[in-house]
Amino acid sequence: MTRRPTICNAVLTLLAALLLPLPTTAQQPDPAQKTLRVLTYNIHHAEGLDKKLDLERIAKVIRAAEPDLVAVQEVDVQAKRTGGVDEAADLARLTKMHAYFAKAMDYQGGAYGQVILSKHELTDTKTHVLPPAEPGVEPRILAEAHVKIGDTTIAFFATHLDAYKQERRMLQVAEIERITANVKDAVSLLAGDLNAHPDSPPITTLLKTWTDPSAGKGLLTIPAEKPKSQIDYVLYRPKDRLRATEVRVIEEPVASDHRPVLATFALP
Repeated sequence: MTRRPTICNAVLTLLAALLLPLPTTAQQPDPAQKTLRVLTYNIHHAEGLDKKLDLERIAKVIRAAEPDLVAVQEVDVQAKRTGGVDEAADLARLTKMHAYFAKAMDYQGGAYGQVILSKHELTDTKTHVLPPAEPGVEPRILAEAHVKIGDTTIAFFATHLDAYKQERRMLQVAEIERITANVKDAVSLLAGDLNAHPDSPPITTLLKTWTDPSAGKGLLTIPAEKPKSQIDYVLYRPKDRLRATEVRVIEEPVASDHRPVLATFALP
């Protein structure tokens, strides 16, 4: 015969349930709060200042920074000087990130350009050619990719501006502004080697529409062994959609001729 619980037992059970602590809002994580880590790194085709070609060393620097998005400049794909290695594919494999290779030009039997790396799937990838097109002058490009992190859509632009003439850089900045002007994503980021000092016309022009979280911080990125100036940046807009919590230069003096810049943001 099945025994029925007594009224006393039922009361005790109810009291025990009522005495259990209730969860509070403060104890629950905020699912909308996201941290975005963005890295830019000119890797000098993975040839370090010790003259060693070491892509794993570059990948180790990137992995240690734990970035969500990376703009990588000076990347070889199947070029003779780097042994025919597909550096874009190998960086994706070594970092376990999605990759988009943006070709700037043919080079030594292969290609040369930039890579966008991302922890999240990349969509709507494009390569934009920047002016001017001059014989004997290295072509410059703007790589574009889109990504969604949490509830935030991000347009990520990566570039490497002309190294020799400010007039060319100004033309390239004007084209970047034209390309990025009508982006519909909630947040836009522009990262790369801009070959321009913080107080130069290309940077001051960009800062009319972009925000530089490193402004006034004296972050020096080149030459890597003993940096004297900043030419590498992570810029963002609109200003009210991101909050920069940290921006710093990673102290890596050998792996490349540049030091990488890491910017961390809080996404609302």
